[in-house]
Amino acid sequence: MPHCHTYLKKLRDLGYRITPQREMVIHIIAHSGRHMSAEEVTEEAKKRSEAINVATVYRTLDLLVENGLASKLDLGDGKTAYATGEHGPHIHLVCRQCGCVTEISDGDISVPLRDIEEKYSFDCHPYHFSIHGICRNCRERTN
Repeated sequence: MPHCHTYLKKLRDLGYRITPQREMVIHIIAHSGRHMSAEEVTEEAKKRSEAINVATVYRTLDLLVENGLASKLDLGDGKTAYATGEHGPHIHLVCRQCGCVTEISDGDISVPLRDIEEKYSFDCHPYHFSIHGICRNCRERTN
C-alpha cells in the first residue's frame, strides 16, 4: 500500500473525515520526495483543482504533523517546510546570512540523539531538524 494510503487510513481510523482536498494535499506531500512549503503544495494542488486554498493546505499539513505523519521544519527567514516520515531522518544546515540550506542525509544522527535521551531522559523522535549558522561561502566572504 503506498504511504499516502497508509496516512489516509490512519487519519480515518483516528476519526478524521477525508475530503477530496485533504486527500489531494496528502497525495502531493507524500509523493513529492522532498520538503515542500504550504505555498508549493497549494500551487501543485491548484494545477489539479481550483477547489482548494492555502488555509486548507495549512490545516491538512498541521493535521499530519500533529498525528506524527509529517514533520515541520523551520528553514529560517520565515520559511517553513513539511515532509512526510518517508523522507527519512536527516539534518539541515541553514545559513543565517545567505539562506542556503544544505541537507545531510548520510550523517549518523543517532549518537547525539542517544546522548540527549540519556542525559535529559527525553525520548527523541526527530524526522529532521535544522542547525542555523554561517556557511563556508559567507565566512570566506567576510574574512
